[in-house]
Amino acid sequence: MGFGYGAGAYQQVRSRGGVEGANPHALITLLMDGALERIVQARGHMQRGEVAAKGESISRCIDILGGLRDSLDRKVDEQLVDRLDSLYEYMSRRLVQANLRNDLHTLDEVAKLLTQVRDSWAKVAPTPAGAPPRAVSA
Repeated sequence: MGFGYGAGAYQQVRSRGGVEGANPHALITLLMDGALERIVQARGHMQRGEVAAKGESISRCIDILGGLRDSLDRKVDEQLVDRLDSLYEYMSRRLVQANLRNDLHTLDEVAKLLTQVRDSWAKVAPTPAGAPPRAVSA
């Protein structure tokens, strides 16, 4: 993935607001939210037969997934990063298939996978400096 994917995805999220004061963890959350929103939009366009708009929404979602892939830090946990990279790539391929086949179930599959990643990411949010540690539920 090239720089253009990440920059374009960032710009999409930035235009919605909330980026100026966000930390890197929150920016990733915003990107995931943007991708999920594009899937919801693509689903609606697909149901209404709006081919061009569907393709645009799916394309933007794929761009955001590219930005997420570009943001992976291999110094943290290479095995985990490799798995996430493969998952993002898989989701991108599935989105292409959903677009070509007008397949709502495939869109739902990608949304479910990305929601699971997003929810897990949200649970590991860093604690702000000076704040008491958060309780972890089992």
